[in-house]
Amino acid sequence: MKKRLPIIIIAVLVVVFAGLGFYSHQKSKIKYNTSYVNGNTAGNLYNAGLFCEKNGTVYFANPDDDYRLYSMDTNGNHLKKLSYDRVMYINADDHYVYYVRNNENNGTGFDFFSYARNSLCRIDQNGENTKILDKDPCLYASLVGNYIYYLHYDDKDATTLYKIGIDGEGRKKVYSPYIFTCSTLGQYIYTSGTESDGAIYQLDTASDSLSKVYECNSFKPIVTSDDNVYYMDVDQNNALVHTNMKSGHPVTLTKDSLDLYNVYGSSIFYQRYSEDNPALCMIKNDGSGYQELAQGNYSNINVTSSYIYFTDFKTKEMFCTPTDHPGTLTAFHPGVIKK
Repeated sequence: MKKRLPIIIIAVLVVVFAGLGFYSHQKSKIKYNTSYVNGNTAGNLYNAGLFCEKNGTVYFANPDDDYRLYSMDTNGNHLKKLSYDRVMYINADDHYVYYVRNNENNGTGFDFFSYARNSLCRIDQNGENTKILDKDPCLYASLVGNYIYYLHYDDKDATTLYKIGIDGEGRKKVYSPYIFTCSTLGQYIYTSGTESDGAIYQLDTASDSLSKVYECNSFKPIVTSDDNVYYMDVDQNNALVHTNMKSGHPVTLTKDSLDLYNVYGSSIFYQRYSEDNPALCMIKNDGSGYQELAQGNYSNINVTSSYIYFTDFKTKEMFCTPTDHPGTLTAFHPGVIKK
């Protein structure tokens, strides 16, 4: 009996370690998307992607905690700290949150490629299992299905368009000139051309082929359906234009010169550029219903189903106003959680 006891103990230990190995394997198993899911809205990603809503949860860069990654419900309740990383360009699918680190940028302006630790990361939605997908400087990350398309920087090629799988595999340079990856629709990314060509192009992520779909002189287009697109018209001093890309007939929605904008449903929010009278404004998507929300210069206009968030350019304080009835501004201070 005494001789059998060590054998039994060894057998039990083998079973335990085998079980732990199986559990570890299952825990680390990647959950892939079954469709060309898009990780955030074009308007949010053009505005640094500080907020991202998915399945009733808002993932965001908390201004009260140095823009670290948090989650909350759409009404601002059930606050949870997910990571000590300072984040931008947040994307989410049913399983993970993806973001670009911005850990060594001491300001809140989210400078373009500051040689900081702005690597591309993935984290579980409960804040566990952070994985670096690309350790190099990255920006403008956008999830399309099981790949993230983003701007990548290195000393050899400078800024180029890359993609990488959500599992961290298959990193590949897609296109040498950099193009914005923000406006996604299913498997397609829509973007303006190079500096000498403002036409709207479509990148088919199934083949990574780029083709011109609409002739214009655009900046930061937002495609909301197969045919409909909004863009800042360079030839009209960045006035906002809407058109159907198949039938044409562009319509200028406002002649204000825009710094930035965001489209949500039937509403458009934008920062009016003016040396004397800058303001945060809104209109309906047919150009009607003009409303001035706040005097001054604002940046990072991010929209969720409940609130519009934006940052005072001078003070860096973040404000919000209800999406369904914009008007009354409230300082956004969700608080700090020590994880």
